[in-house]
Amino acid sequence: MSLQLSRRREIREMMNILDNEVEHCSEYELRELVKKMLWSLLMPDDRLESRITKQWQDIGFQGDDPKTDFRGMGLLGLENLLFFSSEYNSAARHVLSHSHHPNHGYTFAIVGINLTSMAYRLVKAGKAKTHFYNITRRAPRIEHFHKFYCYLFFEFDRFWISSKPKSIMDFSIIQEKFERNILSVLDEDSTVFKMNNLVVEHI
Repeated sequence: MSLQLSRRREIREMMNILDNEVEHCSEYELRELVKKMLWSLLMPDDRLESRITKQWQDIGFQGDDPKTDFRGMGLLGLENLLFFSSEYNSAARHVLSHSHHPNHGYTFAIVGINLTSMAYRLVKAGKAKTHFYNITRRAPRIEHFHKFYCYLFFEFDRFWISSKPKSIMDFSIIQEKFERNILSVLDEDSTVFKMNNLVVEHI
């Protein structure tokens, strides 16, 4: 079997794991993980009053109960947010602070779930294979997908702020431009996205 065919098979195996994360997620898992982990990672100085509360909007959920926002991407959307918030906590909290910008703010969690959808779509369509071929010589693991997502979230935040959107209604247009930029970079054979050197910028 050629190396290229072997790497394609390895990425398909990773996709099987991702598919499972999207399709299988119990309501209990979502409630407990969001309540116990995501809030404490992003808002360590504020006590969560209850599971159903308007406080969730402070980290970018649409309503009082975050579980409803995960229906599209299931557990994978939550795991991405948790990975970003735990492995790159300073960066995640800084991005969260950007989302509260008075003029260019956005809904942190909802945008994060949308970026999970984008990352998943790119991998499933084979558009991200260059990155995964270059990031590891072994079979890619779910951790590699999480890091790919973290890179996208961090870079999207910079792209969003630099675009100076008039409101969150500009999200679709800016996200489409961002995705085109990422696809353009992925067309290069040497492309690899790394989270080693995150630069936190103040606005």
